[in-house]
Amino acid sequence: MNDPETFFGGAPEAHASAPGRVNLLGEHTDYNDGYMLPVATPQATSVALARSHDDQHHLYSGTLDGNVTFAAKGGSAPQGFGSYIEGCIRLVEATGVAVPPLRVFVTTNLPVGSGLSSSAALEVSMLRAMRNLLGFALDDVKLAQIAQRAEIEYARVNCGIMDQMASSLCDERNMLFIDARTLEHRLVPMPAGTELIVVDSGVPRTLAASKYNERRAECEEASRKLGVKALRDVTDPAAVEGLPEPLRRRARHVVLEDLRVLEAAKGVSAERFGELMNASHESLRDDYEVSIPELDQLVAALRAAPGVLGARLTGAGFGGATVALCRTGQARQAAETALSTYNKAGRQGRILIPVPTQGKENNEPV
Repeated sequence: MNDPETFFGGAPEAHASAPGRVNLLGEHTDYNDGYMLPVATPQATSVALARSHDDQHHLYSGTLDGNVTFAAKGGSAPQGFGSYIEGCIRLVEATGVAVPPLRVFVTTNLPVGSGLSSSAALEVSMLRAMRNLLGFALDDVKLAQIAQRAEIEYARVNCGIMDQMASSLCDERNMLFIDARTLEHRLVPMPAGTELIVVDSGVPRTLAASKYNERRAECEEASRKLGVKALRDVTDPAAVEGLPEPLRRRARHVVLEDLRVLEAAKGVSAERFGELMNASHESLRDDYEVSIPELDQLVAALRAAPGVLGARLTGAGFGGATVALCRTGQARQAAETALSTYNKAGRQGRILIPVPTQGKENNEPV
């Protein structure tokens, strides 16, 4: 069944793809109306579509959950990756678009469970393929908003919008500055003379099974106690010091993380960017408590390797991957050196992505 023409009985009618993302700064700030700086991955998820000949949506992915079928109208909700697909279909229908029963073939080379936003890539590629098939006029920002709602309402992950904005709008060779409140976005060049590498800890995670939703609820409670709409509205870290624990530390991470993103987005040296990444990881570990020992040990091993300017967890934490900012030409050797230490304890760390970062000389809105 890995052959799409067998699944479709011929060629598909439409297809599209969307990348994952590596977040460099701005972790757990998106659902606080804050700021972030992701970059797209070279790996992507692809969706091919054709109209179905019955009243069912038929889904297949050899790399996800195999076959999933659910009724085009009514019926029980699908599980697994089908919940994301159903969310995209139902929410497009809610805009007034008539969506016929579909056959959906999904392929991906994105690592699942490593914090590289494979779910957002699935949502955005599905929405893009539907747009190509049905010709509806929804731009990339609107697609990101629908993708976010699909994850919240159908996959039951109360996520912010960073992953979906990144998957819909990111550039592999530049960071994308995102303001989660206004959805302002622009390309920001990487620091000169650097490249990235992403290294997996070997500890899988899923947001739905983590304390992600708990962290969001804590931030919302902190905002209420501070009398602000969202923690983005707190610009002085001292303002959170009167909060009870753990709200004080949760809020402090968000406020300081926003400041790190705003500084980096103005353009800083490679050395300073690395320092900001290091500070972000410490904050995620100590104040936000989303790191785990394996991530901390892998980050420490990366930082000790020659050519590494900074390293931190990437994604929401609770397992998954790390990202390191390295001097050009030294990333792979640095990762291999770090893994030679990290994997001695029997762990299964591995290099996921050497991300190209020879950016365009461009920081205009996209």
